Amino acid sequence: MIVQSRKTRQKDAIRAAFLSANRPLSPDETLHHARELVEGISIATVYRNIGSLLEENWLTAIALPGETARYEVAGKEHHHHFRCNACHKIFEMPGCGVQFEPNLPKGFRVTGHEFFLSGNCAACR
Repeated sequence: MIVQSRKTRQKDAIRAAFLSANRPLSPDETLHHARELVEGISIATVYRNIGSLLEENWLTAIALPGETARYEVAGKEHHHHFRCNACHKIFEMPGCGVQFEPNLPKGFRVTGHEFFLSGNCAACR
């Protein structure tokens, strides 16, 4: 059962941060964007609201190798991610261009995949 939490200015600012960034955000990045709308919002408030938005299925977590989780708006089509080595921002890559035939052991079945690229974004090049 999904419980809808109450609407607050802080949660609205956090939602707006994800919508305006249009890319996965870390809690610290979320805090930076949310502070543009609600002065004095704390990192604890960001974490609490990210947890709530995950429970509501409004956000989804993005696991990155060796990194803290990032979060993005849920419900998007299948896609992959790019991490800039200079600014450390994560960007979405639309669609899925990964075509491969894995050599699986007998009886195994693929149900999903992860594909992640890194390099320099246009701003850091």
